[in-house]
Amino acid sequence: MRSANLLNDFAFKYVFGEDCKEANDALKSLLTVFLKRKVNHVVVKNSEMVKDYTKMKSPRLDLLVEFDDQTTVDLEMQLRQTKDNLLNRFNYYLARLHGSQDMEGKSYSQLKETIVMVFFNLIIADDDDICSLYTMRKYSGIPLVKDEKEDRMKLMTIEMPKVDLNKPLEDMNEQEKMIYYFLNCHKGLDDSKIKVMIESDGMIQMLEKRVETISDDRWKKIIEDFQKLHENEERIELQLELEEAQRQMKEARKDKEEARKDKEEARKEKEEAHKEKEEAHKEKEEARKAILEADKKVKQMVCKMYEDGFTLEQISAYCSLNVDEIELLIKS
Repeated sequence: MRSANLLNDFAFKYVFGEDCKEANDALKSLLTVFLKRKVNHVVVKNSEMVKDYTKMKSPRLDLLVEFDDQTTVDLEMQLRQTKDNLLNRFNYYLARLHGSQDMEGKSYSQLKETIVMVFFNLIIADDDDICSLYTMRKYSGIPLVKDEKEDRMKLMTIEMPKVDLNKPLEDMNEQEKMIYYFLNCHKGLDDSKIKVMIESDGMIQMLEKRVETISDDRWKKIIEDFQKLHENEERIELQLELEEAQRQMKEARKDKEEARKDKEEARKEKEEAHKEKEEAHKEKEEARKAILEADKKVKQMVCKMYEDGFTLEQISAYCSLNVDEIELLIKS
């Protein structure tokens, strides 16, 4: 075993991002394999980060790469899942990178292509695709632009755990071989597949020469120091996650209390509505009884007048009832 491990993003950054021909050739090979297009010339825009890592407040190391056609790629190694949504995070990086272009006095047709390419050491999508390319599309799947070349913003994910590490070497494609090397290069010649690839694959030979430069004790100490920065960042991130969880819990308690108050107010309103309904029913019943009582008195008066010899017409004129209504009252 050796200290070099390309899953360490400082080592990854150093192997592919140092300002030298060997690192540049390794970077062109990596981009050619995963972008599936010939890469003749690239420039690392932030290679100085390798030298100044001790001054960094955060150990996040990306490779900002520009092609000869000014296509820009943000290349990252993401080792672990966080509670912060990863795809949203890298979408943000992509938007920020795309929006950083100076368009003053230029047509938007001159916007250059930007790509965020992330190597994940975890699975983020429920499918078998190792490499996935995300672009802007309608819900139905129709792309935003008809010509793929006009689609200037792309997010590429490489999910390394999806590689079948037990697959025979002769059945692996170039992407799978490179990912296998990333995952197992720390084993060196102790790994039989690594040994065969080093002996027979020119691209892996190139990577191995770069990895060998970070396999001595001096680099082991640098990588250990950088790992401490990582651990400190993780502690800070966990603290932020804890604070966020506490904030969400506090908001949940507040929402629960507000919901309880709303429920209590709704219960009171329901009780008041029920009381009003009962009062209305009582008033209605009292009105009905009053009408019945009035009808009874009218009947008694009509019958008394009839018994006293009043004619139906006389009774009608006195009580404002028609003759038919009077006859009905007398007979009932």
